[in-house]
Amino acid sequence: MVEATWGSNPRFSDGASYRFVRSEGKTFPSHRCLMPASEFHMTVKDRRYRVRLDDGNFFYLAGVWEPAMADYPLAFRIITVAANPEVSRYQDRHGAIILRRQVMRWLSKSVSEADILEAPPARTFVIEEITSGPRQPALAL
Repeated sequence: MVEATWGSNPRFSDGASYRFVRSEGKTFPSHRCLMPASEFHMTVKDRRYRVRLDDGNFFYLAGVWEPAMADYPLAFRIITVAANPEVSRYQDRHGAIILRRQVMRWLSKSVSEADILEAPPARTFVIEEITSGPRQPALAL
């Protein structure tokens, strides 16, 4: 485990920090990484939602890392896929979910991106509205 900044180097992108990268049509032959998670959050208008795996297990979000450059630290971006049926009621995309049994296949590159970076099937997630507590300012890793 290493600590990294979420988002690519804004110095090379007119000050915008890109935190996500679409999976479609792309290959990730190197710099693959994983972010452990027990849930992810969505904000839709003024409502917040918590998304967890239906079986309660933790999972990983697939990502790619970028080396430190000049004064910008080691960074990563989360790879996204089309939203699965539960999430698609709220938004079009979400982070690519890597289950615990898929970890080595992703990191060792023993499976193609098309075979692992896909929307999970229906009934994978439980979605709950968050009605109290502090807002999540950023992805917690």
